[in-house]
Amino acid sequence: MREVPEPVREAFAAGAKAAPGPTQKEHGASDRGNVADLPFPSTGPHGHRARMREKLLTRGPDALADYELLEMLLFLAMPKGDTKPLAKAIINRFGSFAKVLAAPQSDLLATRGLGEHSVSAIKLVQASALRLQLAEVMEAPVLNNWDRLTNYLTAVMAREKTEQFRVLFLDTRNRLIADEAQARGTVNHTPVYPREVVKRALELHATALILVHNHPSGDPTPSPADRALTQEIKLAAGVLSVTLHDHLIVGNGAYFSFRREGLL
Repeated sequence: MREVPEPVREAFAAGAKAAPGPTQKEHGASDRGNVADLPFPSTGPHGHRARMREKLLTRGPDALADYELLEMLLFLAMPKGDTKPLAKAIINRFGSFAKVLAAPQSDLLATRGLGEHSVSAIKLVQASALRLQLAEVMEAPVLNNWDRLTNYLTAVMAREKTEQFRVLFLDTRNRLIADEAQARGTVNHTPVYPREVVKRALELHATALILVHNHPSGDPTPSPADRALTQEIKLAAGVLSVTLHDHLIVGNGAYFSFRREGLL
């Protein structure tokens, strides 16, 4: 075999060292171009989320459909993924956005696709909305602010699946001192003890009361038991100079007022 001259071997070696290996650019990076030049810079939901936020901030919440409000609410609990199908499915299950917010925590947790983070976000929004309404009620004497009061009570109680009995405790100027749930019961009965209601009024230095409970059936018509309880609390409170202003029964889209109907 003919030997390769030394100068030729040195030339080949120098060329091998200088020749660059395949770079990322040669593997196809240059074919893709800049990310901004692509037809779809993001293939995930992030671009959609940014557009939704822009829509909210530039056009206001009235520009969003109910499912879009819920979809954006779920953004807080789900950093990634498309929440639109889930939002629509949840509204289909419960009937409306308002009913989703008011749904019992156990029902929400039993819904496919929802977990503790998302249910916490939903209940936080509900609580915030109720706190806002309560703050508006507390700004002025309750008896001069009846529409706000009934709107608040409807939001709190109208969608409850079991009976709930609440008492509004008022001061000498008929301002709200406290709104407290005294008892929760079954679908058609709540145990309430007049003595406990009056005792709590004295603890809060309240001079007047408004009783409130809901009828899960949706019909706010008082039962004989409702009428009897109202008179018992009125008598017990009157002995200690605490006035019973009214007893409201909240139904589905309507309420019954004992005072308005001449029953007090």
